[in-house]
Amino acid sequence: MDESGASARAASRAGEARSSETRAHLLDVAFAEMHEHGFQGLRIDVLLAKAQLTKGAFYHYFASKTDLGLAVIDELLAGYADLIWGQHLQQFADPLEGIEASFSFAMGLLGPRLTTLGCPMNNLAQEMSALDERFRARLDALFVGIVRHIATALEGGKERGLIRPDVDCENAATFIFAAFEGAIGLAKSAKNAKALTSAQSEMRRYFETLRADGGGGKR
Repeated sequence: MDESGASARAASRAGEARSSETRAHLLDVAFAEMHEHGFQGLRIDVLLAKAQLTKGAFYHYFASKTDLGLAVIDELLAGYADLIWGQHLQQFADPLEGIEASFSFAMGLLGPRLTTLGCPMNNLAQEMSALDERFRARLDALFVGIVRHIATALEGGKERGLIRPDVDCENAATFIFAAFEGAIGLAKSAKNAKALTSAQSEMRRYFETLRADGGGGKR
């Protein structure tokens, strides 16, 4: 075996791994900055200082601040959405139990920031949808995907006899997700979790009307 060739390949792989880690670190710091200050409030000099990277390193990975923001949506926010409303929700045979658990899971991931800073996806949609079509389209795709995950879970519950057969799962999923996002917005405005706990309590009442044995009757 050519030892010099093997060493070169090993060094190349190590360099690629470091490069991937640096890019991921930059995205993580950018996500935190955008969640706290919004995309328009994101300052590249502050970002680089916190990430301990140079301007040259930034432009090695991203052509512009907008390119960075879109990458945060495509990679981090999309990843969170799939983790919470795809992978986590799919684990539950009872979709209503799963939806509530997935919302709690999301609250746990964000921690106190949920009530002080709000939902990062919804914040960005409110800030950027009217300003940049690329942001709007990507964020809309995320929301549509989340609603689809919830609707799919409800459809599965209907097939298993857990959800009333007359429930429109797409409409119910849209209402459920909109209610949760609205509650997060109220909690952010009030800077406390009361709206979240109140919404969860009332959502449980709504869930019972969807159950095949919940006595909700036809609406």
